[in-house]
Parts: sequence; C-alpha cells; structure tokens
Amino acid sequence: MKAARKILFDYETLKVVQLDIRRPLVFTNGVFDILHRGHVEYLERAAELGSTLLVGLNSDASVRTLGKGEGRPFNKVEDRAFVVAGLMSVDLVVVFEEATPEVLLQELRPEVYVKGGDYSAQTLKETDLVKSWGGEVKIMPYVLGFSTTSLVKRLRK
Repeated sequence: MKAARKILFDYETLKVVQLDIRRPLVFTNGVFDILHRGHVEYLERAAELGSTLLVGLNSDASVRTLGKGEGRPFNKVEDRAFVVAGLMSVDLVVVFEEATPEVLLQELRPEVYVKGGDYSAQTLKETDLVKSWGGEVKIMPYVLGFSTTSLVKRLRK
C-alpha cells in the first residue's frame, strides 16, 4: 500500500478505519523526527507482536511540549508521517495532538502497547489504561548507539 494511504490526520477517519483493523492490534507512538536504524528495528520487532502495527505520531505542536529541544521537530508532521508510513512493517499512522496517546489508546484498545527500552512499564502513565481492558504493555530493548537526541548533539558540534 502506498505510504500516503496509510496516514490518518483525524480521529473521525480512524473510527471508520478501525472497523477493518486486523487483530491483534499492536500500537506504539513517538515523534520519529529523524528516522534511523534504531527506529526501523524497533518498529519491525513491534510489528511481529500482532497482525496490525499502528503508529501514533505526535503532531508538531505536541512535540514542542515534550522538551525535545529547541527547533524540534526538525521535520513537519506530514513528512514524518510519510516516512514512517513508508516502512513495510507499519500498517497505519495516526497523528495525535496530545502529549501522550491516552485518547488514541482508549479509542483503539490495542491488545499490545509497545514502547522502547528508554521507558519502563512501571513509569508509563498508559500502562494502567492498557491493562484495564486486558491489553499487554511490552518494552522493546533499546537499540544501542541509535538515538535521535544523540544524533542531533553530534550534528550540532
């Protein structure tokens, strides 16, 4: 499927599309500002946990509330969404405006919620929500040596 067809910019469209989502649904989220090998490996591993991988993508305004640093995101949400949607492992990309994806999680009720190794299930606010409907929270091992923040620091030197 072409990348542009995998991108949703509003929750109303998501409500229609989610009727056709194959289960089990795997959901993850992030900024994905400068896509690198760590992201690709992470998304490939996440996709293996179910039938559909849906990626929640922080909007530009949302990214600015996360303390990622001055000038972030570097790439506009439309561009970030297109690049993530272009990956074979990703079935859908949904842009969200909030700092955390709790509204999306409540709407989608995925069987599996995945985050990277720089998080822990105990500290994620979303963990209790996902477990409330019997969902599972999985923390993927961090891919050492690959981080957008460290890449940006190297580039700015």
